[in-house]
Amino acid sequence: MVSDVLVGAVRAALAEAADPDRAPGMQAYMKSTMPYLGVPKPVRAKAVKPIFAEHVLPDRESWGRAVRTLWHDASYREERYAAIDLTGYRAYRQFQDIGTLDLYRELVVDGAWWDFVDEIASRRVGPILLADRRGATPLIRAWSTDPDKWLRRTSIICQLSFKQDTDLALLADVIEPNTADPEFFLRKAIGWALRQYAWTDPDWVRAYIGAHESELSPLSKREALKNL
Repeated sequence: MVSDVLVGAVRAALAEAADPDRAPGMQAYMKSTMPYLGVPKPVRAKAVKPIFAEHVLPDRESWGRAVRTLWHDASYREERYAAIDLTGYRAYRQFQDIGTLDLYRELVVDGAWWDFVDEIASRRVGPILLADRRGATPLIRAWSTDPDKWLRRTSIICQLSFKQDTDLALLADVIEPNTADPEFFLRKAIGWALRQYAWTDPDWVRAYIGAHESELSPLSKREALKNL
């Protein structure tokens, strides 16, 4: 099966690029229970790109299978990073649509840490939302009240790169249910999303914070105003 060949080749390439001296420090920095091979991002990208090019998957089903196999059967964290890399490989741009949000939801919930979640939110979920607002917006809004905090974080930060295309009504809607939550990663996400949009419209961000002064946490406000 072509997806199995790709997965095996990726694992072999990462193992060959491993640096055991780097691995403990990478694992400690990320506070990861899953070990690392010691392959930094630039080295990983160089290792997997030719494999992705050589083993192009023929359809959405085999692509999804390869992503899930790399992810769920991973022994090292870099294998999960490679799974995310595979989701964004140029040969699969046609699969970046609302039908793929279930896959990204699965990775976010299972990954449950910022290194996975932030990449998926801003570089995978965000572009789908931008391309299909009518289809994706209700789902993103629903994620903002999901019991899973990482889906809620995803809903807040998925518009980070949108600038003037930011849906301000959606941004306000996904922030509002999370302002009272004491969770650090949600409060940080709120501040990050507002700070990012402040580069585009600082007056809107100042006005929003002024109108929600009592609701926003000190962390969220501090992050939001950092560059103003």
